[in-house]
Amino acid sequence: MKFLKTFALYASAFAVSFAVGFSLNLVMSRDTSMTVSNWSDEIGTISRDFAYGDKAAQKFDLYLPADKSRAHYGLVVYLHAGGFTAGDKTDDTEILKWFAAQGYVGAGIGYTLLSEQNPTASVKSMSDEIKTAMPIVVAKAKELGYPIDKMAVGGGSAGHGLAAIYAFRDGNNAPVPIAFTFGMVGPTSFEMDGAPTEPNAEAAAMLSALSGEAISVEMLKSGDYQDKIKPIEAYRWVGENSVPTLAAFGAQDKVMPFSTKPFQTALAAHNVPHDVIIFEKSGHGMHRDKDKQKLYVAKLNEYLAKYLPVK
Repeated sequence: MKFLKTFALYASAFAVSFAVGFSLNLVMSRDTSMTVSNWSDEIGTISRDFAYGDKAAQKFDLYLPADKSRAHYGLVVYLHAGGFTAGDKTDDTEILKWFAAQGYVGAGIGYTLLSEQNPTASVKSMSDEIKTAMPIVVAKAKELGYPIDKMAVGGGSAGHGLAAIYAFRDGNNAPVPIAFTFGMVGPTSFEMDGAPTEPNAEAAAMLSALSGEAISVEMLKSGDYQDKIKPIEAYRWVGENSVPTLAAFGAQDKVMPFSTKPFQTALAAHNVPHDVIIFEKSGHGMHRDKDKQKLYVAKLNEYLAKYLPVK
């Protein structure tokens, strides 16, 4: 019963995240022309379901450009949305096709979601799965004839949060250098916007589910919970050598209730090259600022050209 109550609380906070994750894909593809309408073997191929572990979700897909003549390739990993409770690596097929059409190796990585069947899954365990997958992704690409020399890692919503954790927490141990990280509306801290001044059982249960650690109200009051959640807060790993960062957030976002201010402050404080685009009229789906959608994709193309050029 204890897990059921915790899971119900967590799931209700992200009840619409899967639908929102799908709508984010539409923002990235339909609204910003990140689609490949004439996809064929002359542009690229898709190889699916390579295993990086024993669990059902521990698989990845590779989107491979048709041109196999280059000495090295850039890898773009894009992690799926879904509030850490839903979604699938195939949700980002159109976006990853677009990266392959630009000459990159694209990768979508699955991860074990929090559910009744996987009650111990947490943001921490998901981030560790992504860390485990990365060298296997790079090795498989090389095996297929695509040696990787640099990579970018991004995602939407939950996937953006996991991408940021990997880039800032685990980037120094990446199998190839990370050129930059990017994404939309991901949780980069787990401090609540407009949080109640008095710590309560609901907040403790939420942070327990997210971190995979037992966090009590007493720990919230004393501050001892901070060490427990550090592994899942990307902003706390930002430093002077952190990678360039492109991020977008919705000013009206009520689905992702966590503050983005610590992340923005950390990037600025450590002089990390970054662009943070605020969609002033938009919520989590990022639909209401067409000009900002175009700006985000323009910036993404700038980052690709500057930090991960196709050679």
